[in-house]
Amino acid sequence: MEVHTFVGLIGVFCYLLAYALVQMRKLLISSDSYAVLNIIGGVFGLYSLSHDFNLAACISQTMWLIFTLIGMHASRKRRYAEKNTHQF
Repeated sequence: MEVHTFVGLIGVFCYLLAYALVQMRKLLISSDSYAVLNIIGGVFGLYSLSHDFNLAACISQTMWLIFTLIGMHASRKRRYAEKNTHQF
């Protein structure tokens, strides 16, 4: 098995693990762990696609990564605001 294929499989595993843990209520969708698993999945998927390019998959991976980063930022911002609201 080539390295880029193995890396891509790790990425898919991360996506599926994140989804499974949320479905089993072991992980919150707003947690950093969920976002990190999705970021790893997206980056590893894009790495794999850099060797065996597929436009549709590339767009899907890129958008998944962008949405994850936006969601992670919003979640951190919301947690920060909640933390500062409770201090007063």
